[in-house]
Amino acid sequence: MHLTLLRSLGVLAAIAMSQAAAGPTAAHAVIVEATPAVNATVHGDRLAVTLRFNSRIDRGRSRLTLIDAAGKETAVALEKSSPSDVLAASIGGLVAGRYRLRWQVLAIDGHITRGDIPFTVAAP
Repeated sequence: MHLTLLRSLGVLAAIAMSQAAAGPTAAHAVIVEATPAVNATVHGDRLAVTLRFNSRIDRGRSRLTLIDAAGKETAVALEKSSPSDVLAASIGGLVAGRYRLRWQVLAIDGHITRGDIPFTVAAP
């Protein structure tokens, strides 16, 4: 009986360890690297945006929006050729002021995550 109990505990421990190991790969998409960085000051009227996530994302169901200081929202076209864990875009016509990039992605685990990246464009 003790041997059966030990085997059962061993099987349960193996299952628990495999689920714990699978946890990070099944986690929501989280930004691990961003350009511009949160609260960055950038220069010039063009901005290359790169948001790298900890997992693959569904680019077709992901969104990037630029919000200016007055609250005006402008949809940003995403580059189609970026890696499967990256949202990339190029934004032009920026003037000095405060902005926010609002992102929303659908991760491979089926969950939507979103957030904002505030940044400032410096006067020339």
